[in-house]
Amino acid sequence: MADKKEKSVTELVAVLAEKSGLTKAQAKSFLDSYAEVLADELNSTGSVQLVGVGKLKVGNRAERQGRNPATGAAITIPASKTVKFSAGKKFKESVS
Repeated sequence: MADKKEKSVTELVAVLAEKSGLTKAQAKSFLDSYAEVLADELNSTGSVQLVGVGKLKVGNRAERQGRNPATGAAITIPASKTVKFSAGKKFKESVS
């Protein structure tokens, strides 16, 4: 089986433009706007339900101890927020 390569934003924009009939500039603008809307919604409500795809939810990562890989010295990694994605059933089944 051939290795699947992660698509760059440029490649994703090209595929979106081709499948939607938009120009590449319109597809890029759409993706940028969509990402901004998702971020705004996550900041205001904490979760976004994407019907047919899944759910994005803000999660909290606790402060923890780690090691500097270059020196081996112990470091404290500060608490942070992250975005968690849970794929919906139909979306999971459509990915082979």
